[in-house]
Amino acid sequence: MTVRCARERAVQTIAYEIGGWLVATPAYAIAFGRPPGESLVLMIALTVAMLVWSPIHNTVFDHAEWRFCRRVASSRPHRVRICHALSHEATSVVVTLPVIRAIGGHGFWAALAADVGLTLIYAAYAYLFHLAYDRIRPIRHHAELPVIAPAPLSTLHDAIASPLAASGAAAG
Repeated sequence: MTVRCARERAVQTIAYEIGGWLVATPAYAIAFGRPPGESLVLMIALTVAMLVWSPIHNTVFDHAEWRFCRRVASSRPHRVRICHALSHEATSVVVTLPVIRAIGGHGFWAALAADVGLTLIYAAYAYLFHLAYDRIRPIRHHAELPVIAPAPLSTLHDAIASPLAASGAAAG
């Protein structure tokens, strides 16, 4: 296996989002002077949106990394981990900005400021989370089987002819 299976991806995504609540909810409440309960409602709504987006982003990123680098996520070097975290957060704004506006009750600029702030928090969190997750639950894949060259036709002919010749000699 070169990428995480659907079950493992679900475990990864749920763990990521729960950890995100613990980090982002108090930060948002403090920054925007909102009660913790209201902040948690917004974080839960953002989590639902990200539960849809995260596995899509991570799977596309993992497949691209495998296709271009022949590397699995748990072998990802730090510079690519940074790109992964930044691309995840940069692309998530398409999903999260409308949620922040609707549930947070912010105008466009305040919602964008909240989104940028949460993005910065989550970018650092994503890097650390995925680093830890890949160390704790590395991708296990079967060692590639050795490539065995096909036998020359003469060897195949000898392998077939020898038993036939021996059985013919024994019969005669």
